[in-house]
Amino acid sequence: MANFPLINMEKLNGGERGAIMEKINDACENWGFFEMVNHGISHELMDKVERMTKEHYKKCMEQRFKEMVAAKALEGVKAEVTDMDWESTFFLRHLPISNISEIPDLEDEYRTLMKEFAGKLENLAEELLDLLCENLGLEKGYLKKAFYGSKGPNFGTKVSNYPPCPTPDLIKGLRAHTDAGGIILLFQDDTVSGLQLLKDGEWIDVPPMRHSIVITNGRYKSVMHRVIAQTDGTRMSIASFYNPGNDAVIYPAPALLEKEPIEKEQSYPKFVFDDYMKLYAGLKFQAKEPRFEAMKAVEANVSLGPVATA
Repeated sequence: MANFPLINMEKLNGGERGAIMEKINDACENWGFFEMVNHGISHELMDKVERMTKEHYKKCMEQRFKEMVAAKALEGVKAEVTDMDWESTFFLRHLPISNISEIPDLEDEYRTLMKEFAGKLENLAEELLDLLCENLGLEKGYLKKAFYGSKGPNFGTKVSNYPPCPTPDLIKGLRAHTDAGGIILLFQDDTVSGLQLLKDGEWIDVPPMRHSIVITNGRYKSVMHRVIAQTDGTRMSIASFYNPGNDAVIYPAPALLEKEPIEKEQSYPKFVFDDYMKLYAGLKFQAKEPRFEAMKAVEANVSLGPVATA
């Protein structure tokens, strides 16, 4: 995995900035993933998030998962399971309105901790948006404005645990899919692997690295990826999604289409983000091209109005 893109964010402040920016650009265009270190989130905070997340799973979710496995007779499957994943999850919404106080079984200390962690990730996501603007030749703040809509961006966290699986060849931890939003910031277990991405027709392991943040997500690609269940160890995954607001109208920045042939320009649909997410919910584990074709069918009804564009 020596070639997997690793970005040292500290080097953006020195003489190597140009080389690091080019490395980010290459990772976005050719990988759809990269791993960040020295990103400004303290190791102490990340260690505490990891510890409390694993404690919460053991205390509140592990038994429920075992009961679900037993109820669905998943331990004895003889054929590949294609309609569910071997994972235990819950979802926290941070923006535009937080739901963290409504999630059952969370200790107050854990709620406070996840609020703090989400704030750090939100700042990091917005820093990354400006780095992408710089690489794309867009004005600073363009993408943040494009994501805003009328009520601000959507930002949430999927907290997942992938327990040991007796038949990892027959059931995936998370089936292969592409993501549908803006920037995903992943804090993953550094002792139990499983995350893979599709590169040049081959599945490649995303190397677990302590205290790193993996970034995932046309010119910047949303790459197919999956989680392989393991026979030993429970893998923790905390994926935070910084997405456009529900009513943000999404289409290519005009500056990026100036040099494109008209045929390619017309290949991108214009859509309201919430409409796309409703479609995505039913087609997540299918190829993304039919989603865009479906959105083209409703494009005529999209009004730009005062909403920013991406």
